[in-house]
Amino acid sequence: MDRDHGPRVRVPEQRAPGEPGAADSLRFTVLGPVRAWRGAESLPSGSPQQRALLAALLLREGRTATASELIDAFWGEEPPSQALATIRTYASRLRKILGQDTLVSESGGYAIRIGRGALDLTLAQDLAVEAEKARAGGDRAQARALINKILGLWAGEALASVPGPYAENQRARLEEWHLTLTETRLDLDLEVGDHAEAVSELTALTAAHPLRERLRELLMVALYRSGRQAEALAVYADTRRLLAEELGVDPRPELAQLQQRILRADEELARPADEPAPAPAPLKPAQLPATVPDFTGRGPFVRELGAQLATADGSVMAVSALAGIGGVGKTTLAVHVAHQARPHFPDGQLYVDLQGAGARAAEPETVLGSFLRALGTADSAIPDTLDERAALYRSTLDGRRVLVLLDNAHDAAQIRPLLPGTPGCAALVTSRVRMVDLAGAYLVDLDVMSPEEALQLFTRIVGAERVGAEREAALDVVAACGFLPLAIRIAASRLAARRTWTVSVLAAKLADERRRLDELQAGDLAVKATFELGYGQLEPAQARAFRLLGLADGPDISLAAAAALLNLEPHTAEDLLEALVDTSLLESAAPGRYRYHDLVRLYARACAERDEQPAEGQAALSRLLDFYLATAAGVYALERPGDRLVNHLEPTEHAGLTFSDRHAALDWLYTEATNLLACVRQVARPATLRRAVDLLYAALDLGESGANAKQYEAAAVTVREAARECGDPRTESRAVMSLANAHQLAGRFDHADREAEEAMRLAETAQDLLAGSWAANARGIIALYHNRHEDGEAFLNQAIDAFRSDGNRPGEASALCNLSRIHLATGRTGSAITIARSGIEIYDSLGHALRGANGRYALGMALTQSGEFAAATDKLTEALEIFRDSRQRLWEGMTLFRLAEVEIASGQPAQAAQYAELALTVLRGIGGAWRRGNVLTVLGRALAGIGQTGRAQVCWNEALAIYDGLGSPEAADVRSLLTTTAA
Repeated sequence: MDRDHGPRVRVPEQRAPGEPGAADSLRFTVLGPVRAWRGAESLPSGSPQQRALLAALLLREGRTATASELIDAFWGEEPPSQALATIRTYASRLRKILGQDTLVSESGGYAIRIGRGALDLTLAQDLAVEAEKARAGGDRAQARALINKILGLWAGEALASVPGPYAENQRARLEEWHLTLTETRLDLDLEVGDHAEAVSELTALTAAHPLRERLRELLMVALYRSGRQAEALAVYADTRRLLAEELGVDPRPELAQLQQRILRADEELARPADEPAPAPAPLKPAQLPATVPDFTGRGPFVRELGAQLATADGSVMAVSALAGIGGVGKTTLAVHVAHQARPHFPDGQLYVDLQGAGARAAEPETVLGSFLRALGTADSAIPDTLDERAALYRSTLDGRRVLVLLDNAHDAAQIRPLLPGTPGCAALVTSRVRMVDLAGAYLVDLDVMSPEEALQLFTRIVGAERVGAEREAALDVVAACGFLPLAIRIAASRLAARRTWTVSVLAAKLADERRRLDELQAGDLAVKATFELGYGQLEPAQARAFRLLGLADGPDISLAAAAALLNLEPHTAEDLLEALVDTSLLESAAPGRYRYHDLVRLYARACAERDEQPAEGQAALSRLLDFYLATAAGVYALERPGDRLVNHLEPTEHAGLTFSDRHAALDWLYTEATNLLACVRQVARPATLRRAVDLLYAALDLGESGANAKQYEAAAVTVREAARECGDPRTESRAVMSLANAHQLAGRFDHADREAEEAMRLAETAQDLLAGSWAANARGIIALYHNRHEDGEAFLNQAIDAFRSDGNRPGEASALCNLSRIHLATGRTGSAITIARSGIEIYDSLGHALRGANGRYALGMALTQSGEFAAATDKLTEALEIFRDSRQRLWEGMTLFRLAEVEIASGQPAQAAQYAELALTVLRGIGGAWRRGNVLTVLGRALAGIGQTGRAQVCWNEALAIYDGLGSPEAADVRSLLTTTAA
């Protein structure tokens, strides 16, 4: 299977440059079937022998082929008696098709006159020259793109079905060139860090070309860089054994040297090439926020920090930690200094807001994931653990000059894994606390502005003319602001937006607050006082919006969600939010999205507690919950037409968004995932608890996809605990069922079974048909995983009855497809196929694509066991496309695993190995250890089937360790495989 999942028929678009007449629009292909086009029209190429003549002339690239040469090309040493006449006949026919100016006769032979761009082969040759130049010049990304373009010109076997010894020789030559180009591109893949993705393709290529040592070498490097050292060494052992058996020789020295480097755990080998080629923006990040145009003062700090960052030119990494109270301008100063230092860091600048002053500081593991992606690391190559991510991050930065701005840090422990750790890089940290426990850091304490700097900042925002006329009043204003930059900016922005006010008017308005601030000149209280200045000048509607928006827990909020929370029309809400942006009390994170500075959010909540009735705040969050629940229910209904779940959800008083397109619906769900799950946790209290758990149900995709599984599980735990405290069995049954589903998807089947059993009991008490039917369905599939087939069948029949009594046909189809797997596991293959088809029929009749993919998954498994391999592949491939389109990574990976099983059963181990490798890549970090063990077992079978027994044993040993750790019965089968292979 190639990178595009199969060959494609293409019509080349190249024209012959500079060629006049009819030949100018002629185009030919030989890297596949021999074909000719004039414009968009496909020309008849005639019999195989006529195509052989066309190919022979095209491959000579305009040079004349004599009649005797053509006869040898066609028939070798035994030409027929009428060979010359036959050649002339074919030439005459081709001339009529191509034109006399294209196929010419000269010197007793023939030639085709076309430009280089008219033949795919010569185009490929020219691109190859460009790729070599790009690679020699260090532009690996361009070289790789050019080689991929060349490989894309192939449309199957070159000179397909063309007879004759000449065509056979040329076919072999072109096949060798194609393989060499593939090796070069894979080498470039490894150089730019795409080793995890390369393993699958290299596994298939080594199976197809087992004696080609260069491919084995590339596979060893790819495995080693993917953290699979034992497999890399096993590849060498397999290669050495194969060469000895087949050719009686040892591996070439380069391969032996590579083995030694892997044995030594060579750190240089573990890293891609030092410097990626000039590449797309993600490989050279430029993430710094924009510096403010009116940056003022702070001259000594700018020089001091700039000089410190410049020391990164030396032998150590520079770390500067900037501390100060909220609103003192730490971020503004750090961003300004970082922009000035950009020339020192040509390989990029990384930025993150660590949310250290908030309730949920950013996790280093998550930040490292985003940094690695920005540096060009593929998702599949990002490790799971914090330590592994930190190590890969440092390796990726080694040899590069990158500035990392870590804004709003909580403490030193949060940022240590985020420090580059290598000379040439630098880190600039801002925090409300002094990083005295950050070894080697250059500490800078930032105080309020001097009166002169404060007045200068105020003047730049308000305008010199207005301030110059009332200098004393302006000094009173900045003094009332405590010379704190954020407070000055808020006050000045209000004045700048009101042309009828004088500076004296603003000073008078602040006079009362100034008396209250006499005792509040330090720490957070001073920060709070600065916000009072801006808040006190808001119109009533703006102040209400400011207070209520701050109640929502998510990191930001969309305009539609804000409108729902405020109970306003979107255009009215937008006017209020933009007004708050103008006063610097709210930030516009992106068009239609808003967020608070963390300190401003705390202040907004304090204002809500002080100035708002508790009932109004609770009503605002209830409206936000309604918005999320109504919208998520609409997404669920669009993804799962006919599913009765939406009929069992709590009613909402406020509407949500509607979508006509499922892709737009999914975009919304995944964009709002963090906010939506934060809302669930926040409203897990008696008055809104039922709607909170129903939002979890409606947002089931967030748990199943794997992308937000941990957050989803945490929200389910919060709701379950709240339900237990208030004694609501209906809500508790649904929360426990959500948690059971999370455990099952993570491969924690014992936990899942206990939670599902509890959900069934609670659902029966509450007479909740929804939770009861789901729980029975879940217990059935969990019993299958536990090999308790009789229990599983009973649970699934119970689920089918429950779904039918509810009129929930998609639920019935789900239980039927799960029941099909029970029948399959107990040897009833025929009935398994029948039952799975019944489930699919229901799904298809409802237009239920996503769950229909689950049905095709089950049917594909049954067809595999019945020996109908082609049909099984078709069904599983259909499922795979749907899962990918629906962003269901877990099921995408599991479908790749099932396709590998099909290939094993049908005697295609090389293809099986490629599918299994892809499954491992997709399932990184999701699905749990048991599923990984299953994939490793199948991968081992595939590798053994292509003669890579050493690597197979490594996979089986890893699977065995997983199964033993889980106490899984599959361990016995893997031990048998290891014993058989060793014998």
